[in-house]
Amino acid sequence: MTDFTARRTMMVDTQVRPSDVTKFPIIEAMLTVPREEFVPAAQREAAYMGENLELGEGRVLLEPRTLAKMLDALNITKNELVLDVGCALGYSSAVIAHMAEAVVAVEEDEDMATEAQEGLVASGADNAVVHTGPLAEGAPKHGPYDVIAVQGGVMEVPQALVDQLKDGGRMTCLFMDGALGEVRVGYKRGDTMSWRMVFNASAPVLKGFDRAPVFQL
Repeated sequence: MTDFTARRTMMVDTQVRPSDVTKFPIIEAMLTVPREEFVPAAQREAAYMGENLELGEGRVLLEPRTLAKMLDALNITKNELVLDVGCALGYSSAVIAHMAEAVVAVEEDEDMATEAQEGLVASGADNAVVHTGPLAEGAPKHGPYDVIAVQGGVMEVPQALVDQLKDGGRMTCLFMDGALGEVRVGYKRGDTMSWRMVFNASAPVLKGFDRAPVFQL
């Protein structure tokens, strides 16, 4: 029988801590949440690999290092409401639930959304709820949010998500340009976002987050 607890410890010790992620809430959450329970059953043995895990239809579960460094940059606190966009089967939301007051997870694939909600309940994340709908539209009825995390690549950030972020709130996105991308943290001031680069990573661009075509006459 696979010892997933030992694999979680190894994941943190070899992928998370060496990436300069030392905040206790992140370490504790990633040591606690059973990542293998939030992947397709056929891929449980690959749950702790140090690379994006393919979920099909151009979707991935971000590698542990990428998620951990995104959360490190966001510095989520216990009194904050977080929107987790593209939660897939719910792993990122389960991790964030350990740090935030509440999490609203958005998933447009109905089957994934159902599994995510079941997984969150099973893991004891009673402060997380899954909203089923287009990722680019977020979940406006539950907002505004202190923090927004996008679990996949983007080329442009939909205005709908910016509108759901509180003034002074922050957002992480993985901006893709070719094969390599940059994870940036954006801070909202009034109606504008100010972005700073944090680290390099890569993931497929999510549906609805590609660049709008430019028409020329």
